[in-house]
Amino acid sequence: MTDNDITEQLNRQARGTLIERMGIVVLEASADRVVGTMPAAGNTQPAGLLHGGASVVLAETLGSFAAQVHAGPDRPVVGIEVSATHHRGARGGLVTGTATAIHRGRTTASYEIVVADDAGRRVCTARLTCLVLTPSE
Repeated sequence: MTDNDITEQLNRQARGTLIERMGIVVLEASADRVVGTMPAAGNTQPAGLLHGGASVVLAETLGSFAAQVHAGPDRPVVGIEVSATHHRGARGGLVTGTATAIHRGRTTASYEIVVADDAGRRVCTARLTCLVLTPSE
């Protein structure tokens, strides 16, 4: 399966989920790195800034997708820890998240996810750890 096939499959899996409702689109996907975008519009808090929780949803989505690619189709993954630091606000345009592998093991996978605005400025830095399950769990 090519990286393009994986990317298309992940975007199909997002249909009808929170991922789709938030406008998240995966642009590239491998076990080492997943990149995706999300619009700031519609994902803001009352002051008009990108909601911090929306940044975390983007981060957890991209990191979980990377962990799933690492684990393979027969081993589900679940997030077990996520943390985020918000550096600046974003008011419009797209934010881009890049999940990069920190650790890809047999039972856990951890990713650093950087969310940046249209100007390439860091909006949020997150870290996600996923548990890789066996098919019977």
